[in-house]
Amino acid sequence: MKKVFSVICLLAVLVTLSRCRKPEALGEDDYDERMSGGANTAFDNSSRAFTHAFPGMSANDEAVHDVGDVAFEQSFVTAPASVNSGLGPAFNNVSCVSCHHNDGIGTPTAGEPNSALLVRISYPGTGPHNAAIPVPGYGTQLQDKAIFGKAPECKVHISYIDNSYTFHDGESYVLRSPSYSLSDMHQAVNGSYLLSPRLAPKVFGLGLLEAIPEHTLLSLADEHDADGDGISGKANYVWDPATSSVKIGRFGLKANTASILTQVAGAYNQDMGVTNKVFPEESTYDQPQFDNLNDDTELDDYTLNAVKFYIQTLSVPARRNVTDPVVVRGKEIFKQANCSKCHTPVLYTDVMVQFPPLSNQRIQPFTDLLLHDMGPGLADNRSDFLADGNEWRTTPLWGLGLMETVNVPPYYLHDGRARTITEAIMWHGGEAENSKNYFASLPKSERDALLKFLKSL
Repeated sequence: MKKVFSVICLLAVLVTLSRCRKPEALGEDDYDERMSGGANTAFDNSSRAFTHAFPGMSANDEAVHDVGDVAFEQSFVTAPASVNSGLGPAFNNVSCVSCHHNDGIGTPTAGEPNSALLVRISYPGTGPHNAAIPVPGYGTQLQDKAIFGKAPECKVHISYIDNSYTFHDGESYVLRSPSYSLSDMHQAVNGSYLLSPRLAPKVFGLGLLEAIPEHTLLSLADEHDADGDGISGKANYVWDPATSSVKIGRFGLKANTASILTQVAGAYNQDMGVTNKVFPEESTYDQPQFDNLNDDTELDDYTLNAVKFYIQTLSVPARRNVTDPVVVRGKEIFKQANCSKCHTPVLYTDVMVQFPPLSNQRIQPFTDLLLHDMGPGLADNRSDFLADGNEWRTTPLWGLGLMETVNVPPYYLHDGRARTITEAIMWHGGEAENSKNYFASLPKSERDALLKFLKSL
């Protein structure tokens, strides 16, 4: 009996130890592919798909998110005013939502109320911290609107030339090439200057992107193409005014912004002419429009932080049709075409003790947040910190298939020149040249499968 009892005890100990061992990581096939934002995924296919808060937040966090949501949609007006005072004197738009429609993109027009396109301007070369060199009277961003009694900095004009092409199987497609010019400039510019149009991007999921460890992004970089696959990728390091330090860039179309706080504060200051604690100086400082008043900042810290928190806690829309055989085939083609070398499907957030909803999440952003040479067709020929004139940050693809629902009509690429996903693919060059050519060589059924996969994101 003693032996039997000993054997039973030994088995019990072994079972207990097996239960106490560290759990093994799930394989890729064991995850639910619909969960693009990990636990912070929203199941909504409507026009409101980009607007949902993280689920399960505390009542206090939900309240702050709601305050930021309201502020995101409110318009600023000319001072003096009791609410939302301080617009301009020169500006691009009157509210956040005017550019980020439904927390997505806007329209690539110029001078119109719903325009979401802005134009960077600078002199050739780089200044302190490798930043762009501002143009006197204009800074580094053109403001094409102004309050009553003040002059806009200029008018921006956009024209397009359509060019027709055919795939290898004979199907045709059209690419439109944009051209930008300025008129009614409020003062002359000495010497040549550089222009770079930028379409306001989607704002959901940014909190998760900010939570990705820097070492993860650096592990994806291959700046000197050591593996010889023609794809490099490098990190942009930028000056962050919120912390007065150099940090890795994550946001902006050239990864030229380090944090959500700086992104939000910069938009208030440059897009709306509203001063704040990060950018306390008027965007029109030392220009004819400047009011010469050394007054308090126009956006209070609480509102700035609430809008930052609102954007930080926007959920990611769920993927759809993940088991559809055509979508599954498109996913295989995506990998075969090497698209996943830059549009990294899966990343993990860091341990975020200060805000658990962001902590240790498996997310599917389809980006490496790195800079890549996209070839002369997409080049703006303007440097932005460590980004050169051919380089752009890999655009996150999550939510791509819902843009046709959320933003009607949808536009793609940094300046909105592409009207379809096919056009966006065919504009790729540089490090993506081989992937583009692979797509162009596919039979229509395979191209359609890839497009159906992309629309499932």
